[in-house]
Amino acid sequence: MNEYTSDFLNEITRRGFFNQCTDIEALDQKASRQIIPAYIGFDCTAESLHVGSLLPIMLLRWLQRTGHKPIVLMGGGTTKVGDPSGKDESRPLLTDELINKNLESIKKIFSKYLKFGNAPTDAIMVNNDDWLKNLDYIDFLREYGPHFTINRMLAFDSVKLRLEREQPLTFLEFNYMILQAYDFLELSRRSNCMMQMGGSDQWGNIINGVELGRRTDGKQLFGLTTPLMTTSSGAKMGKTAEGAIWLDNKLLPAYDFWQYWRNTEDEDIGKFLRLFTELSIKEIESLEKLKGADANEAKKVLANEVTKLCHGQDAATLSAKTAMETFEGFGTSQDLPAFKIHKNKLKSGIPAFELFKLAFDISGGEARRLIKGKGGKVNDSIIDDELKMISNHDLADDRVIKLSIGKKRHMLIRPID
Repeated sequence: MNEYTSDFLNEITRRGFFNQCTDIEALDQKASRQIIPAYIGFDCTAESLHVGSLLPIMLLRWLQRTGHKPIVLMGGGTTKVGDPSGKDESRPLLTDELINKNLESIKKIFSKYLKFGNAPTDAIMVNNDDWLKNLDYIDFLREYGPHFTINRMLAFDSVKLRLEREQPLTFLEFNYMILQAYDFLELSRRSNCMMQMGGSDQWGNIINGVELGRRTDGKQLFGLTTPLMTTSSGAKMGKTAEGAIWLDNKLLPAYDFWQYWRNTEDEDIGKFLRLFTELSIKEIESLEKLKGADANEAKKVLANEVTKLCHGQDAATLSAKTAMETFEGFGTSQDLPAFKIHKNKLKSGIPAFELFKLAFDISGGEARRLIKGKGGKVNDSIIDDELKMISNHDLADDRVIKLSIGKKRHMLIRPID
């Protein structure tokens, strides 16, 4: 039996997206009768988003799939300030040129998940620098400053946690929550935006925007948050020991992206299938019943479905095929990630630890310890001498050398002219 009358709230609740909402009864009524334009903001601090941004992207996708209008707000302006939420220190300030470069790079990720255009439920993308860069400071303070009290702002978790840890919070960052509230007001005026969504750490900032809309324009706006994402072991989504899990295949090959999801902890299979795929709840309930070795099949489904959305069906199929050949057939798949090295270097030979260091982007000490601990393989054979020279003599029939760290990480060494 449905708890809500609107498809949107029913879908996101069943799938685990829902955390908090302002006046949920009123939102439910509106969402069942009309199109709700809603936005999520994304700052431009890197040239790609990573897996940590996938939950809000999927939330926008479900918003559109259930008949509403997604607004992607690119933070070309707020990136110049830096969001203090969940941070122990100030973000480094980026130049306008770098922010714009990152913004252009990030844009294309959203076209994989959302339909953009001019129809009522087509997504739109806006940049808050369009209105923030032209604000007159004194006029802005006089018009909007009275709606924000320092007492209330100090009570927000994003501020309170920084102060409790005795980490400095600059006045620049302190302004972020006012600018975010103003973004909501601008989007309400420009695009009839009715709702802001974000992670639970954004609750205070979102409430500010809801209140600002009510006080200045007499509008009822809504705020909705999702749970903060961690794995069952407590690790933060999006980062691993090897680095960020980027959504752009220029920064992370589709195969490595596929492997990240294939290595999901057993306890997270059902949760991740609900949040990051579009499989039906019935299919997911069937998959999450698989235990032990059978759970690996559910992980492959998860990896295939998430990779298909992010990189396309062909990339998902190829990644699954490569993994099968590599792990189950113990072969050297030509579709594994490759590290290119000049053939003259291989001709004279290169110490094993040095080659592992270059290929996997790890430190020399880490590479030495890895090999000494018998955690490194060359062409599927364990080596224990970090100074062993790897050369053209190690090239397999297909003219590559396969390096492996444990069972999961592989790299082809491909000589070039």
